[in-house]
Amino acid sequence: MLEKDIQKTENVSATERIRNVKTFVPRVDIYENKDSLFLLADMPGVDENTVDIELEKNVLTITGRVENGHVKDAAMMYSEYEIGDYERVFTLSDRIDRDKIVATVKNGVLRLELPKAEEVKPKKIAIKAA
Repeated sequence: MLEKDIQKTENVSATERIRNVKTFVPRVDIYENKDSLFLLADMPGVDENTVDIELEKNVLTITGRVENGHVKDAAMMYSEYEIGDYERVFTLSDRIDRDKIVATVKNGVLRLELPKAEEVKPKKIAIKAA
């Protein structure tokens, strides 16, 4: 796949916000094999109930909500990262089979499998003796 097959869209701030919390762009790793692209997004604090994935036309939008992050009956003494929501937007090419996309989330890591459409998978051409 070429870089143009999946691209990050920069203008995340153009989205209207309903919640009054900071929104972060999650770090994402993208891997590829002959059948699929794999997208791994680090979104600490999200689970299957607080992450949403939408695909409209060629735009894939990932959003995650994180609750306040406070521990009951305790006061924060020191924190090395801020709590906030996540949003990341990608533009997909037509080379992705949209009907077979699979998403899972575990321990704050969202994993998307984006299968390649049949017409772009490499194919072995048999050679016959003449």
